[in-house]
Amino acid sequence: QVQLVESGGGSVQAGGSLRLSCAASGYTYNRDCMAWFRQAPGKEREGVASISRGISTVYTGSVKGRFTISRDNAKNTMYLQMNSLKPEDTAMYYCAAGTSCRLTPSLFSYWGQGTQVTVSS
Repeated sequence: QVQLVESGGGSVQAGGSLRLSCAASGYTYNRDCMAWFRQAPGKEREGVASISRGISTVYTGSVKGRFTISRDNAKNTMYLQMNSLKPEDTAMYYCAAGTSCRLTPSLFSYWGQGTQVTVSS
Protein backbone atom coordinates (compact mmCIF):
# COMPACT_ATOMS: atom_id res chain seq x y z
CA GLN A 1 0.00 0.00 0.00
CA VAL A 2 1.37 3.39 -1.03
CA GLN A 3 1.21 6.20 1.51
CA LEU A 4 1.85 9.83 0.64
CA VAL A 5 2.55 12.53 3.24
CA GLU A 6 2.75 16.19 2.31
CA SER A 7 4.53 18.91 4.27
CA GLY A 8 5.72 22.48 3.82
CA GLY A 9 2.47 24.40 3.48
CA GLY A 10 1.87 27.66 5.28
CA SER A 11 0.88 31.30 4.99
CA VAL A 12 2.90 33.80 2.96
CA GLN A 13 2.43 37.20 1.42
CA ALA A 14 2.07 37.66 -2.30
CA GLY A 15 5.43 37.41 -4.01
CA GLY A 16 6.77 34.99 -1.43
CA SER A 17 7.92 31.41 -1.77
CA LEU A 18 7.14 28.02 -0.30
CA ARG A 19 8.54 24.54 -0.87
CA LEU A 20 6.22 21.58 -0.56
CA SER A 21 7.46 18.03 0.00
CA CYS A 22 5.73 14.69 -0.52
CA ALA A 23 7.22 11.59 1.07
CA ALA A 24 6.07 8.28 -0.40
CA SER A 25 6.23 4.93 1.34
CA GLY A 26 5.21 1.43 0.30
CA TYR A 27 5.68 -0.29 -3.06
CA THR A 28 6.05 2.55 -5.56
CA TYR A 29 7.99 0.86 -8.36
CA ASN A 30 5.06 0.71 -10.78
CA ARG A 31 3.76 4.16 -9.86
CA ASP A 32 5.47 5.95 -12.71
CA CYS A 33 4.18 9.45 -12.20
CA MET A 34 3.81 11.74 -9.23
CA ALA A 35 1.91 14.99 -9.27
CA TRP A 36 0.65 17.96 -7.32
CA PHE A 37 -3.00 18.95 -7.42
CA ARG A 38 -4.75 21.77 -5.60
CA GLN A 39 -8.28 22.56 -4.59
CA ALA A 40 -9.63 25.92 -3.47
CA PRO A 41 -12.92 26.21 -1.56
CA GLY A 42 -15.87 25.84 -3.90
CA LYS A 43 -13.69 24.86 -6.86
CA GLU A 44 -12.80 21.58 -8.53
CA ARG A 45 -9.49 19.90 -7.90
CA GLU A 46 -7.00 20.96 -10.58
CA GLY A 47 -3.64 19.62 -11.65
CA VAL A 48 -0.64 21.80 -10.93
CA ALA A 49 2.35 19.77 -12.12
CA SER A 50 3.46 16.21 -12.68
CA ILE A 51 6.81 14.46 -13.00
CA SER A 52 7.68 11.00 -14.29
CA ARG A 53 10.39 8.70 -12.93
CA GLY A 54 12.31 9.75 -16.03
CA ILE A 55 12.04 13.39 -14.83
CA SER A 56 9.73 14.56 -17.63
CA THR A 57 7.49 17.35 -16.34
CA VAL A 58 4.09 18.81 -17.11
CA TYR A 59 2.78 22.12 -15.73
CA THR A 60 -0.56 23.82 -15.85
CA GLY A 61 -0.36 27.17 -17.58
CA SER A 62 -1.00 29.39 -14.58
CA VAL A 63 2.11 28.18 -12.72
CA LYS A 64 4.63 27.92 -15.57
CA GLY A 65 7.72 29.94 -14.81
CA ARG A 66 6.82 30.23 -11.12
CA PHE A 67 6.62 26.64 -9.84
CA THR A 68 9.19 23.88 -10.23
CA ILE A 69 8.44 20.21 -9.60
CA SER A 70 11.25 17.77 -8.82
CA ARG A 71 11.72 14.34 -7.31
CA ASP A 72 14.42 12.30 -5.60
CA ASN A 73 13.76 8.69 -6.58
CA ALA A 74 16.31 7.38 -4.10
CA LYS A 75 14.38 9.03 -1.27
CA ASN A 76 10.90 8.46 -2.76
CA THR A 77 10.26 12.17 -2.25
CA MET A 78 8.77 14.78 -4.53
CA TYR A 79 8.99 18.55 -4.19
CA LEU A 80 7.20 21.63 -5.44
CA GLN A 81 9.13 24.89 -5.28
CA MET A 82 6.63 27.72 -5.50
CA ASN A 83 7.93 31.23 -6.20
CA SER A 84 6.17 34.54 -6.90
CA LEU A 85 3.09 33.26 -5.15
CA LYS A 86 -0.23 34.96 -5.84
CA PRO A 87 -3.45 35.07 -3.79
CA GLU A 88 -5.08 32.86 -6.43
CA ASP A 89 -2.59 30.11 -5.54
CA THR A 90 -4.36 29.75 -2.20
CA ALA A 91 -5.63 26.17 -1.93
CA MET A 92 -5.16 22.79 -0.32
CA TYR A 93 -2.31 21.12 -2.17
CA TYR A 94 -2.36 17.35 -2.63
CA CYS A 95 0.33 14.91 -3.64
CA ALA A 96 -0.71 12.03 -5.90
CA ALA A 97 0.84 8.95 -7.49
CA GLY A 98 -0.28 7.10 -10.60
CA THR A 99 0.71 5.54 -13.90
CA SER A 100 -0.12 8.52 -16.14
CA CYS A 101 1.32 12.04 -16.00
CA ARG A 102 -1.75 13.71 -17.45
CA LEU A 103 -3.10 16.22 -14.93
CA THR A 104 -6.44 14.48 -14.56
CA PRO A 105 -7.36 13.51 -10.97
CA SER A 106 -9.10 10.26 -11.95
CA LEU A 107 -5.83 8.89 -13.39
CA PHE A 108 -4.14 8.93 -9.98
CA SER A 109 -4.72 6.05 -7.58
CA TYR A 110 -3.03 7.31 -4.44
CA TRP A 111 -3.44 10.60 -2.63
CA GLY A 112 -2.04 12.36 0.39
CA GLN A 113 -4.09 14.22 2.98
CA GLY A 114 -3.08 17.64 1.70
CA THR A 115 -1.23 20.68 2.98
CA GLN A 116 -2.74 24.17 3.08
CA VAL A 117 -1.15 27.07 1.21
CA THR A 118 -2.50 30.54 1.91
CA VAL A 119 -1.24 33.60 0.05
CA SER A 120 -2.31 37.02 1.26
CA SER A 121 -2.28 40.20 -0.80
